[in-house]
Amino acid sequence: MRIAVYSSKPYERPFLDTANADARHDLVYLDARLSAATADLARGATAVSIFVGDDASAPVLRSLRAGGTRLLALRSAGFNHVDVAEAERSGITIARVPAYSPYAVAEHAVGLMLTLNRKFHRAYARVREQNFALDGLMGFDMHGKTAGVIGTGKIGEAVCAILRGFGCRVLAFDPVRNPACEAFGVEYVQLADLYAASDIITLHCPLTPATKHLINAAALAAMKPGVMLINTSRGAVIDTRALIAALKRGQRGGVGSVGLDVYEEEGDLFFKDLSAE
Repeated sequence: MRIAVYSSKPYERPFLDTANADARHDLVYLDARLSAATADLARGATAVSIFVGDDASAPVLRSLRAGGTRLLALRSAGFNHVDVAEAERSGITIARVPAYSPYAVAEHAVGLMLTLNRKFHRAYARVREQNFALDGLMGFDMHGKTAGVIGTGKIGEAVCAILRGFGCRVLAFDPVRNPACEAFGVEYVQLADLYAASDIITLHCPLTPATKHLINAAALAAMKPGVMLINTSRGAVIDTRALIAALKRGQRGGVGSVGLDVYEEEGDLFFKDLSAE
């Protein structure tokens, strides 16, 4: 089977090649992002593999179907970038990653907290310049602080466990409570209470119509001054313009620090839109 792999990166190709060793599919690696302008590159491919920055909207799916694609294999757990209804109408089967290592993402999120708190990035840069001053590098004990976790699926659960191990009071919000989180002392509260009480807020929810811009101007205004905000879920869960405004306010009633590994318009940062040419 011919498989067109969009948005492929050099670091993932060896893993895909190894997984394909016995199956011997014809993997065609494409640097391009899937879009209306690049869908024709998959013509003749029975399957197409995409990542989170690719466009699998209705027009793109119709183009893929016309080119012979019958399977859309996502290299991600989230599928908010796929028009599922159109895929069903077009007869395209969707497969996705059931879950990443929840511990890897959880540990990364807590690593962002530690970096922001203990200023590891600033200290590293100073030492490289032979500057050993401690000014501006003071952090705070996470022990005894209140952390708010929004989304307590597998990743959120792992984050809660780590933060409880640090001695944090952990508040959580999720439409569905996780008994494992409650078992090790997590308190489920309403969002307003979580915003008002948390020194650190970390996002682990999927991107859905209900969670898009969940963190907006009103939510940010309801948070404690100087709160630390972490997002390792999806960029559009945060209203970027509102966040920038809150960061500018800082300790005077806004966000104190932010750790992001996702961004609302990250597709525009990494991919060139060929349709604009």
